[in-house]
Formats: sequence, structure tokens, C-alpha cells
Amino acid sequence: MKTIRKYLHPILILIVFEAVAVILWLTKNNLFYLFNFSYIGCSISLGIFLFIRKYRHARRIVQLLVGLYMLIYLGLICRENMQIEGFWYYLFTGVFEAATIHYAVAKIFGPLIFGRGWCGYACWTAMILDFLPYKVPAQPRKKIGWIRTITFALSLIFVAALFLAKVGNIERIMFWAFIAGNIVYYGIGITLAFVFKDNRAFCKYICPITVFLKPMSYFSLIRVKCKTDLCVHCGKCRRVCPMDVDVTDNSRKRENGTECILCMECVKNCPKNAL
Repeated sequence: MKTIRKYLHPILILIVFEAVAVILWLTKNNLFYLFNFSYIGCSISLGIFLFIRKYRHARRIVQLLVGLYMLIYLGLICRENMQIEGFWYYLFTGVFEAATIHYAVAKIFGPLIFGRGWCGYACWTAMILDFLPYKVPAQPRKKIGWIRTITFALSLIFVAALFLAKVGNIERIMFWAFIAGNIVYYGIGITLAFVFKDNRAFCKYICPITVFLKPMSYFSLIRVKCKTDLCVHCGKCRRVCPMDVDVTDNSRKRENGTECILCMECVKNCPKNAL
């Protein structure tokens, strides 16, 4: 029983993803969904298992397993636009496939369970940015997060304009928009990382997906909590947090609470095991 409790989180994550996999496989009559969500669920559960076993590169393994799968296999080989433009595209066509299902599970309803775990374990943009040297922000957080809302609106306007103009062969445009979008995102992300000395500057100020993720992650079931009786308020957790979250505050209104990507750097670095 003690062992099961210890590995409860990876077990729960695997069960959730397997349930989604089976439900979509049966309702959509498409074996792809069984493979897709089973693969992602197993990858994430493996990473959490390795973290519990104190393996240093546990999260990086998950990022590469899931990020490369979505970028190369789904995006480049299957030619699916898994960015937010793909979500708008399928939404406008009224088809519950590919990007719409991905967004529903990973970025709209899923965060009610695992918060912004997507950002920490599956995002193919952050997968590259996390290789850069500024893993801990060297400067105070800037108050320019409103740019994310503009990026979000521009993605919607871009796809809406294609439909309103009745442009032909939109599927092909969506594929090339995926290619161009990733090049732009990587370029901006890497530039901002060096300008602000912060690998996650793109996530904090530019990424449009956070418009979905932030409000839903406020209610997330899985979140880092502080054992206040053990905490000595050394501040180390705050210093190593890539997203500037005050994890010593257990309330849902804690500073930058909806920014937590569950990277567990605070947990690994707490000298008193208070997190």
C-alpha cells in the first residue's frame, strides 16, 4: 500500500490518459487515438516515475519523448498543425479532430487536473528553450505578459481571415503556417532568452497558449504544496523557480500561481524536503 501511495501520481496520470485514449478510440472509431494518448500518457508517467526515483534528467526525457513526437511525427510527417492556428482551423470547420482534441485534453480541460504540466513536460518550443543556459531567471519578471493576449488574438484573426476570404487549399496553408510558426517561435524564444537571461521568457511574455492554460490551472488538482511546519523560509525554492512562483504560499492566489509548470526544481532543491 505504501508503494502504491508513493507512485500514485504517475499511476493517476496513466489512468487519465488511457481513459481518454480508449474513449476516443471507441467514439471516433480510429485506432490512432489509442496509440497517441497511450504513448503520451506512458511518456509522462515514466518521467514522473523517474523523478520519484530521483533521476536527474527525468523531465528532460519526457520533453524529448513527447515534444519530438508532436513536432516531427504529428506536425511534419502527418502534416497536422498542432499550434493554436490548427485549433482555430478545426474549430471553424466544426470538426472535432487532431488539434481540437489535443487542445481540449492538454490545454483546456486537462489543466484542471495537471495545471500547466504541458509547459513543463510536453511543449516542443520549451523543449528547445530549456537547453539554453539561463535556466534560472537572472532578472526580475517583466510586466509585459499582456503581449500573450495579442499573440492569441492575432492567431485567431489569421485563421478567421482565411475563412472569410474563402481562400482555397487552407489545409496546405495550415501546414506551412505550422512550419513558419515554429521557426518564428524558436527565433523569438531564443532571442528573448538571451536578452532577458531567462530560458522561459517566451512562455512568460509571448506564448498564446497561456490564455487557455492560466485560468484553468488555477483550479488544478496536482500542484506543489509547502509543508509549512518544515519550511525555514530560506528562499531557495523561489530562486530556482524558472517561472517565479511563490510555492511557500499554499493558497490558489499565490504569486504567479498559474505560471507553475510542475518542473519540480523547487522540490529537488528544498533543503528541508518541505515541498
